[in-house]
Amino acid sequence: MRIAHLLPAAALAGLLALSPTARGQDDQQAELKAKLEKKLQEEFLKNATWILDYDQALEQAKESGKLIFAYYSRSYQP
Repeated sequence: MRIAHLLPAAALAGLLALSPTARGQDDQQAELKAKLEKKLQEEFLKNATWILDYDQALEQAKESGKLIFAYYSRSYQP
């Protein structure tokens, strides 16, 4: 019976050891935001009017009858 109590605690301790700290997440978010801001300043993005909100872009595409040209990147997602 005592082993049954130790296993969940050991599993929880292992998960906690692997999870990033809140401070680490804040640092990561700041780094990702900085990368996004840098990417948004690149010249090729200045050659068109980009809508960063997908739902807004979808609505505008429906109203105008135009297609959506989307640029996706995972480098800014945690």
